[in-house]
Amino acid sequence: MQPFVYHGLPSRVVFGQGTLSRLVEEIEQLGCRRALVLATPQQQEQAREVLDQLGERGVGLYAEAAMHTPVEVTERAMRVVEALGVDCTVAIGGGSTIGLGKAIALRTGLPQVAIPTTYAGSEMTPILGETRDGIKTTQRTLEVLPETVIYDVDLTLSLPAGMSGTSGINAIAHAVEALYARDRNPVISLMAEEGIAALARSLKVIAYDPANAEARADALYGAWLCGTCLGSVGMSLHHKLCHTLGGSFDLPHAETHTIVLPHAVGYNAPAAPEAMSRIARALGCEDPAAGLFDLARAVGAPTALEEIGLQESDIDRATQIATSNPYWNPREVEAEGIHRLLSDAYAGRRPTSREVTDV
Repeated sequence: MQPFVYHGLPSRVVFGQGTLSRLVEEIEQLGCRRALVLATPQQQEQAREVLDQLGERGVGLYAEAAMHTPVEVTERAMRVVEALGVDCTVAIGGGSTIGLGKAIALRTGLPQVAIPTTYAGSEMTPILGETRDGIKTTQRTLEVLPETVIYDVDLTLSLPAGMSGTSGINAIAHAVEALYARDRNPVISLMAEEGIAALARSLKVIAYDPANAEARADALYGAWLCGTCLGSVGMSLHHKLCHTLGGSFDLPHAETHTIVLPHAVGYNAPAAPEAMSRIARALGCEDPAAGLFDLARAVGAPTALEEIGLQESDIDRATQIATSNPYWNPREVEAEGIHRLLSDAYAGRRPTSREVTDV
């Protein structure tokens, strides 16, 4: 047994079907009376229904949340918070909306209720990534951890199959990196393996039967586990690369995670054999890098950075950004190896752990 430190995060989780009906009760439990509902423009109609459900406890709607939490969007939201005398926020949506709620909490200390409609996992983390002048920076502080998270399986039934696949693999990435994190511990490792397995089996069903409530519940359960992993231990190379590609090249978040993950796993495989065994077991395959790539293909997700807007000429700059500031990773981060990783991800080559060990 290796020594470890386990720190449980202070958040309340309400999980089930139809749990959105408990929203007013949960806000009352927080002692709040003036809630601002947050959403992206695409989910404005759904957010308005939430606002109506809040009745007199809902004082407004701000539906300008955007990917990678741009500071200018948060600043506009802050003006609304001040003008309406808001005493809590209700974020309904994916990582973009929940990220905005966190950014407001960081600046004000206001309590948050997060209602995720994707599998991103941000709702379970004390982590905030903000983008300013094309650079995304990340900080970890309990000040941004949502006080209450409401998981309602019914809200995920309408999530398109394609978005479900990329969002789910984005969640898997959190658990994968938790298994080889520097501060990993037995509790989180158990949750990580279970989360990967739950998502891997459910996403394949959702790909051809999006309305399957049992698979949706399994996927949301896996997303909760993977989000808890992200919130509890440190991340490494994969997340650094995705923050670089998203913040500096404006690539879509979930799709970027989906494409990069198999290649990051392949890169780290020689330095993390125990983690690789657990990932392979959860996926039901022999090679974890190839297995993750095959999962993306099975759910119809993109497998090449070229498909989502990266230019081949961007690879040099992305390599430079990703290797400019040292950070912990189980395998040494070397520019030559990262350039090859990004080149393979750009072209959509199927990685294997064996090939990457030869870098």
